[in-house]
Amino acid sequence: MAKLVAEKADSPRISLILLGAISFMVIADMRVIDPLLRVIANEFGTSVGYTAVIISAYTIPYGLFQLVYGPLGDRIGKLKVMTFAIAIFAVGTVACAFVPSLPLLILLRFLTGIFAAGIIPLSLAYIGDNFPYAERQTAIGRYLSSLMLGQILSSSLGGIFGEYLSWRDIFLLFGIASMGIAFIFWQGTKQYHLQPKSTEAESGYALLKPYWQLINQSAVRLVITTVFIEGFFLFGSYAYMGAFIRDRYHLPYITIGVLLSGFGIGGLLYSASVKLLVRRLGESGLVLVGGSLVFICYLSISLFKSWLLFIPGTIFSGLGFYMFHSTLQTRATEMSPESRGTAVSLFAFNLFLGQGIGAAAIGRIVDNFGYIPAFILSGTAIVLLAVWFVNKSRHFKNEYWRSH
Repeated sequence: MAKLVAEKADSPRISLILLGAISFMVIADMRVIDPLLRVIANEFGTSVGYTAVIISAYTIPYGLFQLVYGPLGDRIGKLKVMTFAIAIFAVGTVACAFVPSLPLLILLRFLTGIFAAGIIPLSLAYIGDNFPYAERQTAIGRYLSSLMLGQILSSSLGGIFGEYLSWRDIFLLFGIASMGIAFIFWQGTKQYHLQPKSTEAESGYALLKPYWQLINQSAVRLVITTVFIEGFFLFGSYAYMGAFIRDRYHLPYITIGVLLSGFGIGGLLYSASVKLLVRRLGESGLVLVGGSLVFICYLSISLFKSWLLFIPGTIFSGLGFYMFHSTLQTRATEMSPESRGTAVSLFAFNLFLGQGIGAAAIGRIVDNFGYIPAFILSGTAIVLLAVWFVNKSRHFKNEYWRSH
């Protein structure tokens, strides 16, 4: 690592390594809750649907504060903002290990989500600044491998800690690890240009003006609406997958964690084959095939009563999600090349706002009607969303060529 951070600051590969390390911790901390919902609900004596408020408490501020970090990163430097955010994130994660009650855990997850918001979207914006569009989807696919590893290991570790240790210990482990990575990141980015771009004060309206300008563009509205709905249904429902496996099949938590890690394995498959997939399918093909895979996997997991189906089901749903979502991310990095931090933050705001609202809304479906209706509804919504997005994209493309 010391050798890597000593290289030239303008090397894209160094950026991917450094950004991948801190993004790994953020996604691991975010997704570790999935296999532990039932464990936490049992400890505090509540339902799974109510306990899932800790997911919304994290993801909603995570989404909201994108609106702050995007312009801030464009103004004073993306890496500078990220260095501060990962340090506070680490402290908040450690504190989650010592909470005496569910309301306090909800509060700490809320605060941790605020600072976690300054990592992944600014990382994507930074990649957008350093890679031309023709190479960007491949670069993002490689960067996403860190997030996928975080998904895999967090689910597996969550299952292990839920079965043999304590859900509290996993937050302690992640928090301490994040502190170490935060120090490495700080050391590695000291040679980058971190000074403020401007020292002039800006009004609240001036900070919000770039968002208003983006929202007024129909192509931007298409991307952010799509990612909101994607987050609402896919991540809003996937949060209950671990509890579903536990309640339906009574499997050990370690097995549940391993099964859920298949989602990240599917993401790694995408990362390894992204060049081939982009060349063979194109953006529209990636979206349609990805949405269809999610639908098929959710349907099979819901209707066929065999936990073995979760092995291919979670893997291929992860592959499908990343085929769909990586295309959206790539589009987001090009929504406003002159202020990518702002554009990608608007994108992430909608993703995680959708996820937070979706987890709460689908929790009501789970508590009142059961898991299966929630999963079938979500899978159907994703494939219909994919078809709608591709049709609207073609419409905008045709309009562009007619006007030129």
